[in-house]
Amino acid sequence: MTDQPHHAPAGPVIAGVVPGQAPRVVREAARQAALAHVDLVVVHVDTTRFVAFEDPDGYVHSTSGDVAGAASKAALEDVRRAAAEALAGDTVAWSVRQEIGDPALALIRLADEIHASVLVVGTRKRGLGESLREFLTGSVAARLSHRQRRPVLVVPQDDPVGADDQLPWE
Repeated sequence: MTDQPHHAPAGPVIAGVVPGQAPRVVREAARQAALAHVDLVVVHVDTTRFVAFEDPDGYVHSTSGDVAGAASKAALEDVRRAAAEALAGDTVAWSVRQEIGDPALALIRLADEIHASVLVVGTRKRGLGESLREFLTGSVAARLSHRQRRPVLVVPQDDPVGADDQLPWE
């Protein structure tokens, strides 16, 4: 057996989550982090605020200060509570943080900042009646896979669609 080449430590795994999401996404992200011996960063992106401008040092200024404050804090607390439940008894080191703006762009910005190794996101819930075009252009997973170089792991949230059933975008 040959020795494996030594690689520099990989960056953390990012799990992009939304309040009320199935715990599968966080659990699978934790599994990936444990396999790679890296930390897990659970991220909620507040889409009610967006980036107004970014300082040269990387500090991001948002457009709305306390306007969305209560809802934003509540969403972050929901995500933190769900992550704690999903990861109870898990040994992986994890943290929760909130970013703002467009979900795909916010996750990419954070991934670049912390040198993440993998981005983990869930599929959209079924039954939204979206077209294939909307699915391909609106899906955070699809946008992540085209706008940056890291691997993107997409975790199904619903039971699989049967062979004869309609796909979400049909």
